[in-house]
Amino acid sequence: MVPTLTATLGVKGRRPVIGTRDCKDVVHTFASANLTTGAVTSRLYGSRTRARRKDGLSKTKRMQVAFAHHLLDVARAYPATAWREVVLIIDNAPWHRGRPVDWALRRFPHLSLYRLPPYSPQLQPIERLWRPLRQRATHNLLFDEMTELQQALRSGLGYFRTRPHLVLKLFGSLWTTTGLPEA
Repeated sequence: MVPTLTATLGVKGRRPVIGTRDCKDVVHTFASANLTTGAVTSRLYGSRTRARRKDGLSKTKRMQVAFAHHLLDVARAYPATAWREVVLIIDNAPWHRGRPVDWALRRFPHLSLYRLPPYSPQLQPIERLWRPLRQRATHNLLFDEMTELQQALRSGLGYFRTRPHLVLKLFGSLWTTTGLPEA
């Protein structure tokens, strides 16, 4: 819930005052984008510091469960009856593997994961969505409550969900059939 700061205007010779909270609550965002239609499927997972201490689960275990739920969302958006195979490109984060993820993949065999090499975020298409999402939802904003942060993220994701042409533009013309040069 710490704001993402960017350049701001201020009075010359005076330092602008930026508020902050000593709050370590975070909202993790899982998102998948269809690289041919621009459709975005997403899930927010709020993680409160106090709750983390009470449940005794590790961050990795909680994130594995949240990622498995995201896979269920993707399976609902792309059912096996209409989509023979759905490939999700993922990095090597520890929460992209484990029992909950294996369970979701067994339940929906038409979903498959393509793992990228370590330390290669430039190859991950969804990374191109994160910066504009943060600019739209969190830059220079201070949230008093986690629900406000979640609402800002939902609004930002909704913006891109209703504008698939912008999502395709973020991925570049190599991903769209309309961007191919004519022979």
